[in-house]
Amino acid sequence: MSDGGVAVAARTTTSEGVLRAVEDLSPSIGARAAEIEAARRMPRDILDDLIDAGCFRLLLPESHGGASADASTSLAVIEALARADASTAWIVMIGSGAWLDLAGLPRATFDALFTDDAIVAGVFNPAGSIEPGVDGYHVTGRWSFASGCEHASVIYGNCLEGVVDGVPQLRIAVFRPEDVVIEDTWRVSGLQGTGSHHFHVDDVVVPVEHTTAPLADEPSIDTPIVRIPPPTLFPLMIASVALGIAQGALDDIVDLAQEKVPLLAGGPLATSPLFQSELADAATELRAARGLLHDTAAAVWATAVDRSPYTLEQRAEARSAAVWATERAVAIVDFAYRSGGGSSIYAESPLQRRLRDVHAVTQHFLVKRETLVTAGAIFARQDVDVMVF
Repeated sequence: MSDGGVAVAARTTTSEGVLRAVEDLSPSIGARAAEIEAARRMPRDILDDLIDAGCFRLLLPESHGGASADASTSLAVIEALARADASTAWIVMIGSGAWLDLAGLPRATFDALFTDDAIVAGVFNPAGSIEPGVDGYHVTGRWSFASGCEHASVIYGNCLEGVVDGVPQLRIAVFRPEDVVIEDTWRVSGLQGTGSHHFHVDDVVVPVEHTTAPLADEPSIDTPIVRIPPPTLFPLMIASVALGIAQGALDDIVDLAQEKVPLLAGGPLATSPLFQSELADAATELRAARGLLHDTAAAVWATAVDRSPYTLEQRAEARSAAVWATERAVAIVDFAYRSGGGSSIYAESPLQRRLRDVHAVTQHFLVKRETLVTAGAIFARQDVDVMVF
């Protein structure tokens, strides 16, 4: 930790080092999952450990002190954290990756923002209004689902600047943390520890150089990760959270099955042939989903390294793989919860938290089942008209 004698320069700076550090931290994070959920935010000491582990620098390029991790390693880090605690994984996913929405900022602004231990929170949903003025852009808006906003050093909100020929013109504004008002709204069924509150600003003046037009402005830095369209990369990361939850649920039910004797059963749950068969199915589905995600991530990364354009078919493959993997994860957690019987419904059971967390993940628009409609239309060689895919 920075105040515990570990210098910033000594912190983890390689992707392999981040993964090893996360694996070391996971047991202690898992032991405090209930505490994280009850607090509805990340405890400061765990946040400091994640900073020291390099988690929030995972995707940043080496030029900015980051680990410059490839897509597949990033998924492994996120899954390992989600196996311990889904909220922790979600915070790291957002805090380490949301800067990609800001890659179009002027280079000087980007360099100034991403120094030291920057942690990002922001919302892509254009819930703000933005108007140019002589002193900069005037921004008013209210944004929801701002995961990790309470500890972020960089906060942004997407805005609707206008409509040209029927096409919405978007502009992201980057705020100072002291310019935003965080509303305590995060009382939800799952991912409770992410602190994904609403925040608002009222006629805040944002310098022009602290704004960018997403999906339009060219990135000011050149590294493979920024060449991947965010709607292609982020669903894979979200699905990895789901798979980590599923792996954790299998860990939980296998542990429970050693001692739990179901009503009228002749022995522990682990000796039940039905349980054994369903467990084998679930474990195999998990490996298949993980394999698909990592194969897809490798292909996506190769395209970025080659500087090749992403075709609609490749985007559809990534999006549909993420949806399929997330749905497999849900089925696996449902199996584990159901197998736990009455034990699963108690507040102290991790299975009920895994169940709520994985179903919360499914509500993100990037992995909702409706995604398959667009992906299927692309596979069927039909025209699609979507702004973000």
